[in-house]
Amino acid sequence: MSRELVAHNKPVFDQLHPAVYGAAVGLVGWFALAAWILFDRQSDIELPLGMVSVLFLVAVLVPWALSLVWKRHVMPHQHPTKTSFRDWRAGDFAVWGSKLHGTHAAIDMLLPLAAVAFGLTAIGIVFLIVASAAS
Repeated sequence: MSRELVAHNKPVFDQLHPAVYGAAVGLVGWFALAAWILFDRQSDIELPLGMVSVLFLVAVLVPWALSLVWKRHVMPHQHPTKTSFRDWRAGDFAVWGSKLHGTHAAIDMLLPLAAVAFGLTAIGIVFLIVASAAS
C-alpha cells in the first residue's frame, strides 16, 4: 500500500471501457426480456411491447454501428490501445472540465439502467403474485 495521499500519474481516459457498454446492453436486454416475460398476459399489450423493443434495439444498434465506423476510420498517427478494465477503473475519467474516478463513472452510467431493469422485474413479480392470488 502506498503512503502517498494522492496517487500521481494516474491515466485519464476520455472514453468508457467496452465492458461498461456491454453491461449497459445487458441491462437493456434484461429490461426488455422482463417486460415481455412478466407483462405479456393480454392480447392488447403486444404492440406497445414490440414498439419499446424496437426502440431499445435502435438505441443499442446505432451507437454500436457508430463505434464500428469510428474504429474503421482511425487516423494513421493514432494507435488504438487495449486497456484492461482493471486499469481503466483505477484511472480517472474525463467529464467535461473535470475528472471522475473510473469506478464512479461506470457506476454513474450503469446505476439508472440497473434500477429500471431490476425495478421492472420486481414490479412484474409482484404483479404476477397479485394476479395469481386474485384468481
